[in-house]
Amino acid sequence: MDIVSEYSFAPTPLSRENLIREGKSERSIYVTGNTVIDAMQHTVRSDYTHPELDWVGDDRMIFITAHRRENLGAPMHQMFRAIRRVLEEHDDVKAVYPIHMNPAVREAAKEELEGCESIHLIEPIGVFDCHNFESRSYLCLTDSGGIQEECPSYGVPVLVMRDTTERPEGVKAGTLRLVGTEEEVIYRAFSELLDEQEAYEKMAKAVNPYGDGQACKRIADILDGKEYREWNP
Repeated sequence: MDIVSEYSFAPTPLSRENLIREGKSERSIYVTGNTVIDAMQHTVRSDYTHPELDWVGDDRMIFITAHRRENLGAPMHQMFRAIRRVLEEHDDVKAVYPIHMNPAVREAAKEELEGCESIHLIEPIGVFDCHNFESRSYLCLTDSGGIQEECPSYGVPVLVMRDTTERPEGVKAGTLRLVGTEEEVIYRAFSELLDEQEAYEKMAKAVNPYGDGQACKRIADILDGKEYREWNP
């Protein structure tokens, strides 16, 4: 479909560069930001409630997602051990982890996190709940994909528990930090963001490179032949 399309709406300048390297005409590419950032304006509610948020109360909430197949086994155990260590050292922090259905993920989580009073493992949640949890989080630890784009829109730093990411723009912008899967590396990075306000603020206040909530308007203006201002964070 990309080969015959008249328009290509790229979420970031780097995405445009990738399309050009693939042979797309530069004249057909428009950098608009990602429409998922637009969608979040309609899902996050000020009056949203959830029993897990009641449990967190006034403590700092950590939102966790972990499920990638390449992290199964020893890497995932190291990830969970690091998280538990940090939680047990901070009595003003609670974590919520909507756990993946994969039995291997659940077994690792049970083995490493069971009995830790500062974390709740809950069943998977939908997009609406996910966005509202993200918006109320202090920071996020994840090996997922889309959440790397979403959380920075709320000023929520993201520690990416992977060695690489397909979202390098976030790393460059400072909204994401790659921490791999080694226990000590995750432990140090997680602790730093909880204990050092300057390090936290640096990530929390970085501009999200994936959009400003105006992607749909830009696309509509382009299709309507109107002038538009290219997204360039």
